[in-house]
Amino acid sequence: MPHKLVILGGGFGGLYAAQALKRADLEITLVDRRNFHLFQPLLYQVATGSLSPGEIAAPLRTVLARQKNSRVLLDEAIGIDAAKKELILADCGPLPYDTLIVATGSRTSYFGNDQWEEFAPGLKTVEDATRMRHKILFAFEEAEREPDPVHRQAWLTFIVVGGGPTGVELSGALGEMANDTMRHEFDNINPEDARILLLDGGERILSNYPTDLSLAAERSLIKLGVRTRNKVRVIGVDAEGVTLRTAAGEERIAAKTVLWGAGVRASEFGKVLGEQAGAPLDKGGRVLVAPDLTVPGHPEIFVVGDLASMTQDGNPLPGVAPTAMQQGKYAAQVIKARLQGRQPPSPFRYFDKGSLAVIGRSAAVAYFENFGKLKFAGPVAWLLWLFVHLMYIVEFQARILVFIRWGFNFLTFQRGARLITGMSGLSRKPE
Repeated sequence: MPHKLVILGGGFGGLYAAQALKRADLEITLVDRRNFHLFQPLLYQVATGSLSPGEIAAPLRTVLARQKNSRVLLDEAIGIDAAKKELILADCGPLPYDTLIVATGSRTSYFGNDQWEEFAPGLKTVEDATRMRHKILFAFEEAEREPDPVHRQAWLTFIVVGGGPTGVELSGALGEMANDTMRHEFDNINPEDARILLLDGGERILSNYPTDLSLAAERSLIKLGVRTRNKVRVIGVDAEGVTLRTAAGEERIAAKTVLWGAGVRASEFGKVLGEQAGAPLDKGGRVLVAPDLTVPGHPEIFVVGDLASMTQDGNPLPGVAPTAMQQGKYAAQVIKARLQGRQPPSPFRYFDKGSLAVIGRSAAVAYFENFGKLKFAGPVAWLLWLFVHLMYIVEFQARILVFIRWGFNFLTFQRGARLITGMSGLSRKPE
């Protein structure tokens, strides 16, 4: 019988592993609770109305339609029997495997304060992005009809928590919306009066970038009306705003719109692997994998992407899409070597191709440490960001659609997906 490979998760790690094995003599079953692959790096553009969800998501069945050794199964894994080599699914029951790749990704972390999620949506799923879009657009609408100036200012105050790439890109897009896109669309308010704050607990935003690039990003944000506040810690979030701990003590900021981009944690399946397969976990619930990305004691189980915990040169691997892509391809190489009776490849080693973060129109920063420590800021970095992100989108048709949409946005300053959806009447929460 053909070797049975089960891949849990249709994100970057799982999908790249499946595609790398398209000519291998095995049966691949890709299991995901969603029927699509999501290009998460562009979720913030859905949240700010630049793109629609369908432009950054591709049906898994379409992506793998021509791959004869693969099938897609819509289901959710709830357990594993490592002794019997069975993945336990919620609807379809036990699914036998000879090799298992777990690529279930991560979820938003509120650092032990999950009750904040109700008031400060994260940005990991399509639902997160549309909920965030709802909050942003509805805040301007509510400010338009609010007669009290104090309450109006609260509606026009936007707080983004987290000064990493997600927070920087999100706050920059908000600045563009307020200063350009919606500039002349309201009668009673001036969107340019929006107060956009980017909060971070570190010394500076984009702390993983060189200092001069962080400062360049901050200058670009200031031009868009965004103000950064570093060395502050969020200690409370509710419907009326946030409470901060600063060097001067506690501070309260009234804001109706709080957006979360501060951290991620392992998916729940890491706990399942720990309890039912004896996988060692780190403090964040990620699986401490062996050098070949397998679970210690279970060479037939690979863990790739955000759920895998691994260090290289004394530093943890970054939880970014290129890491998952490279790990997915590496796991496929190990599996092919085993099937062919060859010596397995050397232990996995991540190659950092560079870091990119876009701030706004013709403004971005780029750092390529492994290419002579090249640094770019401004239009050159922005063009690099556009090219790289277009190339990583899975479907060619989606690349064309996104390219056209970006061109239209650039020429007209408009964002064509500014829809307030999921509402019942004038409800302030999406259904």
